[in-house]
Amino acid sequence: MVSLSTWFRYIGNKLEYSATVGWKNYKGGQIKDTQLGDVIWKNLFQGKLTYLHWNKGEQMAPLVGSQGGTLLVRKIPAPDLTHVFVGDVVVFKDPEKANDYLVRRLAAVEGYEMVSTDEKDEPFVLEEDQCWVLSDNEKLKPKEAMDSRSFGPVPMSNIVGRVIYCLRTAVDHGPVRNSPLSMRRDSSVLEVELDVDEMAKNHTP
Repeated sequence: MVSLSTWFRYIGNKLEYSATVGWKNYKGGQIKDTQLGDVIWKNLFQGKLTYLHWNKGEQMAPLVGSQGGTLLVRKIPAPDLTHVFVGDVVVFKDPEKANDYLVRRLAAVEGYEMVSTDEKDEPFVLEEDQCWVLSDNEKLKPKEAMDSRSFGPVPMSNIVGRVIYCLRTAVDHGPVRNSPLSMRRDSSVLEVELDVDEMAKNHTP
């Protein structure tokens, strides 16, 4: 059973999410100011903070292997430095395929100096709204890893969510290791919205 303190933290997360989505839609001209309150209340009472995402490939092994895995992803409508942190496993728009999404670990954000192991490459600093994402599988070559070593920095605004739970099989599943701050922030969301049976039902190896 979910404790009262967890419910309070969860509702706080939902309120922040609902307000962020409503304001984002208003600023983007998708809704009028008279609709803002309705959108916030709708997301607060009806919307979820997570969604399921299927991922396959060796790039994130051992988190997700070649057989694939069903991921529980926390939605991040405002992917900035106060909501996403180095060490998080994130879902983001593929910079090379507009309709696809990739799952990688956030390795660096704006202000970080990037130094290559290849002495021919000049060091550079990530600019505003840029981030560097890497595959977890260190056995792969950069081109096989399909991460920032091959396609370069990614806009932070391309990030749509953070992976908080992974189901590889019906008996092999568990929470994802993210940055300590994210894991604390996501704990109430995980406790309230995690449904392993539902994840297993949507698991399509």
